[in-house]
Amino acid sequence: MPEGDTVWNTARVLHRALAGRRLTASDFRVPQLATVDLTGAMVTESVSRGKHLFLRVTLPDGDRRLSLHSHLRMDGAWRVYQPGARWAARPAHLIRVVVRTADQVAVGYHLHDLALIPTGQEESLVGHLGPDLLGPDWDPDEAVRRLSTHPDTTIAEALLDQSNLAGIGNLYKSELLYLRGVWPWTPVREVDDLGALVALAKKLLTANQGRWTQSTTGSLRKGQTTYVYGRHAVPCGRCGTLIEKAEQGERVTYWCPSCQPGPG
Repeated sequence: MPEGDTVWNTARVLHRALAGRRLTASDFRVPQLATVDLTGAMVTESVSRGKHLFLRVTLPDGDRRLSLHSHLRMDGAWRVYQPGARWAARPAHLIRVVVRTADQVAVGYHLHDLALIPTGQEESLVGHLGPDLLGPDWDPDEAVRRLSTHPDTTIAEALLDQSNLAGIGNLYKSELLYLRGVWPWTPVREVDDLGALVALAKKLLTANQGRWTQSTTGSLRKGQTTYVYGRHAVPCGRCGTLIEKAEQGERVTYWCPSCQPGPG
């Protein structure tokens, strides 16, 4: 799932492939950027901010610095290829961006919210975000404070609100609440120890930095990487109760009704 750790990993791959290299060609396959040509620009770095990704470049004149913003949402991806290699990750009609250097080709599939802006204006796109679980601005006290300002919101929805803390998606939301024994529909004001919940979120995402298999259990074996997420009707590994799922807001929540009991 393209959650904070996946976007961090993607930014790392792009940085290793492109940073310090000059672009020999660019191809934007979206109407708003169709006439843009970044040929000759120097890639300075690729960074993530929550679920947002920035590819920063310096234009050939050496004075102007631009950032290519993208959001993976549920289905976006960047892939890096050697020149001449077959682009086999996704169907060609899903390609939105191609940037080339002399020895690398980066292809962006089904990217969302694409924009090219001055690097100094990045905050206009991400300034609303809360502390980034994997970023240099991480502040657990601020994350708890922001969560607490929505006392009547369900904790599951509050965790997904990127203005509270940035990086949590549906997988980590469900797993966090299971591990803390919290019923997903519990109002924020009734959650015991928001600080411990936030600390666990940081621990889980950090554990998956640098690898593509997202695991909250410690196991990397197929079918054993999560406790409840994606395991509807499978017995809970702790108590044997069948895992349930339901729509909550616009997303799906997984939980164990015995380990995460609701009112009554």
